[in-house]
Amino acid sequence: MKLLQLFFVLSILSLLSCSSDNSPITPGNPEPIPSEIYFPPINSNAWETVSLSELGWNANKLQPLLDYLETKNTKGFIILHHGKIVIEQYFNGHSSNASWYWASAGKTLTATLSGIAQDEGLIDIHLKVSDYLGIKWTSIPLEKENLISCKHLLNMTSGLDDGLGDDVSPENLQYLADAGTRWAYHNVYVKMQDVVEHASNQTWDTYFNNKLRDKIGMTGSWISFGNLKVYTSNTRSMARFGLLLYADGKWKNTQIVSETYISEATNTSQNINQAYGYLWWLNGKSSFHLPTTQIEFQGELIPNAPADMFMALGKNDQKLYVVPSKNLVVVRMGEVANPDNPTFGLSGFDNELWEKILELTN
Repeated sequence: MKLLQLFFVLSILSLLSCSSDNSPITPGNPEPIPSEIYFPPINSNAWETVSLSELGWNANKLQPLLDYLETKNTKGFIILHHGKIVIEQYFNGHSSNASWYWASAGKTLTATLSGIAQDEGLIDIHLKVSDYLGIKWTSIPLEKENLISCKHLLNMTSGLDDGLGDDVSPENLQYLADAGTRWAYHNVYVKMQDVVEHASNQTWDTYFNNKLRDKIGMTGSWISFGNLKVYTSNTRSMARFGLLLYADGKWKNTQIVSETYISEATNTSQNINQAYGYLWWLNGKSSFHLPTTQIEFQGELIPNAPADMFMALGKNDQKLYVVPSKNLVVVRMGEVANPDNPTFGLSGFDNELWEKILELTN
């Protein structure tokens, strides 16, 4: 594990060095912004498209991007522009109907469902976790446990020891620092699923399906691995979720999760790791922290990408990028892009990929 962490840190250090408007599009000028976001229908494979030429993108850069994706073990790749599909490609034996795991990119589903539960008055993320789960959900002293709020779980500042593995049973949740004083990537966030279950008096899967999945036409399911649940779906379902976030929590005329909560979730959520919201990664910040280390890195997470981009990042390069300034949602599912240098989420692949995306879109 120490060797893997060293590779992870070295790769990041290397990375840091390194339409309703019918007005004409001319090279070098921004594309016109459509007046309304397009949402694909529920329970249908129909999804409107928009061409590269309509957007004024550089078609000569499409094949190099696709070739790069294929060589980097990609399974599914989608670019949406203001909700419409610009690119949808499948590689390496994958297909539009095939499911793939989200890994830690699925943390953002937990964050979003927590927001829905709060909007419904079932929870308040500022209250302590023990208000919902009862005391002794950890093995730390009660006065320390009572410092941990639901918000601390969502922004990774619980203060619990992140070096004890994935097990989130009480005996494995040990004290390391007071809540809110230390940022560390920790699977204890899954306790928010327990919070929502207790508050809603429904199973996590049932509440998720009724309040989020089915309302935006996603498919997929949660698969349990011990204490953890991993979401699996086809590539379009991840794109639908990204579109919901791009639309500030609204699907057509229905507000699925409040715009206020989405804004909180996709902006800096604490004063330690500027590049982290509520289980969302944030680009464009002056510094950031990463899993498995307490080092503060200077600069942006992905220098080649737009500064306003926020991201769901998962192991083996599961990626969901949302870029409001460019009206984009981008999804990449697949195997690890660089097998010799795997990471837990962010990798040099992000920076290389965005260089090629921007060559296409600019």
